[in-house]
Amino acid sequence: MKFRNIQTVIAREYLTRVKKKSFLLITFLGPVFFAAICIVPSLIMFFAEDNGKRVGIIDQSGIVMEKFVSTDAVAYTDYSAEHPDSLKAHFKGYGLDAMVVISPIDSVSRSVSVTAYSSSPLSVDMKEAIGSKVDDAIEDWRLGLYDVGDLKQIMSEVKSDVSVTTYTLGEDGEEKLSSSEVYMIISLVLSMIIYMFIAMFSGMVMQSVIEEKASRVVEVLVSSVKATELMFGKIIGVACVALTQFLLWVVLTAVLVTGVSAFIGFDSIMDSTSVQTEQMNQMAQGLGMDQDMMEAAGMAMPSAAEIADQSELGAIMSTLSELNYVQLILGFIVYFALGYLLYASLFAAIGSAVENEADTQQLQIPVTIPLLIAFFIAFYAFKAPDSAVVFWGSMIPFTSPIVMLARIPFGVPAWELALSIVLLVAAFVACAWMSAKIYRIGILMFGKKTTFKDLWKWLKQD
Repeated sequence: MKFRNIQTVIAREYLTRVKKKSFLLITFLGPVFFAAICIVPSLIMFFAEDNGKRVGIIDQSGIVMEKFVSTDAVAYTDYSAEHPDSLKAHFKGYGLDAMVVISPIDSVSRSVSVTAYSSSPLSVDMKEAIGSKVDDAIEDWRLGLYDVGDLKQIMSEVKSDVSVTTYTLGEDGEEKLSSSEVYMIISLVLSMIIYMFIAMFSGMVMQSVIEEKASRVVEVLVSSVKATELMFGKIIGVACVALTQFLLWVVLTAVLVTGVSAFIGFDSIMDSTSVQTEQMNQMAQGLGMDQDMMEAAGMAMPSAAEIADQSELGAIMSTLSELNYVQLILGFIVYFALGYLLYASLFAAIGSAVENEADTQQLQIPVTIPLLIAFFIAFYAFKAPDSAVVFWGSMIPFTSPIVMLARIPFGVPAWELALSIVLLVAAFVACAWMSAKIYRIGILMFGKKTTFKDLWKWLKQD
């Protein structure tokens, strides 16, 4: 193969795609789209809440009605004096959106049954709110059956809600506040992005091969360059497009994150925390007390990190500030590049063996199944990043690009990263060699539907 020919194909594929308006649009709107994914669901949940609802309550138990306190969203009205059938008959006349009938207390089960009627299906939030209020009333009533003074207060004092504060220890023993939820989210986001990128750009290679073959343009191209040179040039050209888009996304996202951080003013919060700590130190010195004396008196001075720990936001921001972004970006580039090259070579071979996209379904199944399995494993990697399934998923070349990237935020030993990359490179070389043999023959085959048997014959040909 001549590198000059491959370079020509790479330049053609790269410039053709980068100059498209769709590429520029997606590249510059991508970070905005990702930000919208985080914001829009919250806005939808806020505006989708029930407002101005009227609910009639028929409380035959005599213990529940006091729990239904009207709010701006829902107004509860007591119709316990009414018969349920009478209220249902004049349901619209009362202007009700729903009515709830609570049965008398069952002496055996020591509970009640609840039936709700509405002119339109009851929302899930409304149903859960009604059930929660009835549960609270039943629990209070049951507690009252025991002849123990202040039992409710005792139960509330006994109930515990412990929050776990997590720290990671550096090699020097330094404690760093961390949030497991942040690692989980980053793991899921990275695995989803790399899955999307590999599937999208590998499919782009296959589609390009099919288009050139169907239009017979490939016959002109192979008269100037070898079929294998055309295949590798096309694969690398599309890879350059993908990396260009990714790096632009990183830069634009960094700009957005910097702007948001400046707007929120996290740095000023941390600065004020440091000032608060310094003031406490000065106060201790004024009293002639050192750190040990303050601790002995039960007046230990909190550090800046400990003050920030008091809020969940502090844990999240601390975790984000301690992340190794260089490792994450390099890991993404390496595993995307190798994973893409592996799958793109396979998709290029599939594209060369068919004449239209409809014929690719059967041949794609063996290739797409490992990709889907990797995505499912990565979705559970945050629960047990060192489990056997996740470990082997990060080693097997057909799943490692996605699974290993999902493990990186939790910390992966260097030897595992090295072994995973070596195996991935070896798999790519083997698949590229086989795909080149299929591509060389399949790109000029017309008028026959290709089967797996045909692919096997092409592989055995010299």
